[in-house]
Amino acid sequence: MPIYEFLCGHCNRIFSFHSFRVKPTRRPTCPRCSATDLVRVPSRFGISAAPKSEGGRADTGGGPDLDDPRMEREMMRLAAELEGMDENDPRAMAAAVRRMTEVAGEPVTPTMEEMIRRLESGEDPEKVEEELGAALEEEMGEEGGPRGEPERDEGLYPL
Repeated sequence: MPIYEFLCGHCNRIFSFHSFRVKPTRRPTCPRCSATDLVRVPSRFGISAAPKSEGGRADTGGGPDLDDPRMEREMMRLAAELEGMDENDPRAMAAAVRRMTEVAGEPVTPTMEEMIRRLESGEDPEKVEEELGAALEEEMGEEGGPRGEPERDEGLYPL
């Protein structure tokens, strides 16, 4: 039974949902605030295996280990992909942003998801930034990252 993780931007919390289908046909609602605009995020184990600590247990440390050689290879691969990107192609920009968030293990905020979706449809990047830039900055906070690391809900909910 597949488990999918979704971020609620309103609660800044990641929820896990189980499904009887490999490709679910609907998006879940937030179990906490009932929001309907949850965004699917990469699972923690989908980025890289957690390194083992001295006691033999996995050290999850709250995010990908940037010193892990596998993470370094992925970052180098991403850098090579970005070098050949057509900066004037909104679809290529969207693909690059998606890839960067996957490699870094960062959740995609609801406004960022909307921005990516619009770029994927070929909209003018300057127009998209003009319309969504302020909302994206608000979601990202003063430090340039999402409003702090999202909390993980320990529950497992039906999809």
